[in-house]
Amino acid sequence: MWWFQQGMCILPVALVIWTAATFIFAYITAVVLRHVDPLVPYISDTGTVAPERCVFGIMLDVSAFLGIATSYVRYKQVQALTEEEEYNLHKLNLIGLVLGCISSFGMCVVANFQKTTLFSMHLVGAVLTFGVGALYILVQTLVSHYMQPHVHGKGIFWVRLGMGVWTFGSIISMFVSSVIMYSSLPGVDVAHKLHWIPGETGYTAHIISTISEWSLALSFISFFLTYIRDFQKINLRAEVNLHSSHLYDSPHYSITAPLHQSETSPLLAGSI
Repeated sequence: MWWFQQGMCILPVALVIWTAATFIFAYITAVVLRHVDPLVPYISDTGTVAPERCVFGIMLDVSAFLGIATSYVRYKQVQALTEEEEYNLHKLNLIGLVLGCISSFGMCVVANFQKTTLFSMHLVGAVLTFGVGALYILVQTLVSHYMQPHVHGKGIFWVRLGMGVWTFGSIISMFVSSVIMYSSLPGVDVAHKLHWIPGETGYTAHIISTISEWSLALSFISFFLTYIRDFQKINLRAEVNLHSSHLYDSPHYSITAPLHQSETSPLLAGSI
């Protein structure tokens, strides 16, 4: 059995690879079609113009689904590993699930409301994705802190803490540089500005802002790589309960075949 076939670790692997592929595909397409400049454009700019925005939207919606699924599996795993009397840990775990789902929903908003079409909604989606996502990383880091050393070692806590520092550092850098950029370009519709000339007003702040955004996206999706070893040790199963031995509406219909009351199968088999 290969390492990615163990447990449900395929979920965070798929989330990271698929999301990275979304950004890379949109970037290459936008650059080849000359819709953006090759030197570090905003991620949102690479998914603004057709045809790349169509594929960008579909692929990012899939990433949102994978994000919700990953957050749910993480929630169930921590719940199973936590004693009932550990109230604070249970509370943090539930908060983490809510934040993970909200952050994933934000990806849908970003994907379907392009910045040149409806900038305010696109901004809301970005805040939900990265802002709430940063809080999700913080909560999961705290969960890891409380679970050491009886559930896992200190190493994974320090790795997640480092990811969190990287994420919050990128957010601060992006926010400050964006404020400087917008303040230096009064009267300019920056949201619709897809091409920049080196040396023009606000160019340096723009480059710092775009680099910070790519750094933020990389730190955010890289955090889920820390789930791989954890998810190798869990499987979720779906249970089917039948209320009847047939699917007719009439109560007078009967069948003599034995009724199998339940059926269980893994949601994601470890041998796929």
